[in-house]
Amino acid sequence: MSEHPGACENERVNARTWGWLAAVIDVVLIVVFALIGRSSHGEANTALALWTTAYPFLAGWAIGCVTSGAWARPLRFWPTGVVVWVLTVFVGLAIRVATGQGDVDGNPLPISFVIVATIVLGVFLLGWRAIARGVLRFTGSRSRQDAAASDA
Repeated sequence: MSEHPGACENERVNARTWGWLAAVIDVVLIVVFALIGRSSHGEANTALALWTTAYPFLAGWAIGCVTSGAWARPLRFWPTGVVVWVLTVFVGLAIRVATGQGDVDGNPLPISFVIVATIVLGVFLLGWRAIARGVLRFTGSRSRQDAAASDA
């Protein structure tokens, strides 16, 4: 039995909250990636145009979330972050090729775009998890230190 009544319930709520928050952050960052890409090429940023660019990567992200069980451990690098990142890129690029998006001079998948998408989505999808884990680790250690000091 826990010393703190409701501790298990709070942990479950926190895990659920982190799952939803992680999903929102991931989706926003994927849309930002699409927005940056469209803007850097001087393309229109209407809602439909942005959706057309983002949906292949959002589909890959959704498959990555289901495959990795992201809702259960949203802040984990492995498998959650890495699987979500790799499948976001791989499925996103595959859908783009299949739908004819991004064709440059007859090349359906320019290597420069593969490199940029892989790096930027990696920094976005893994980077915020690293920051969140660091902040949580820091605040958790501070909480334990404060609790130990108050018990003394």
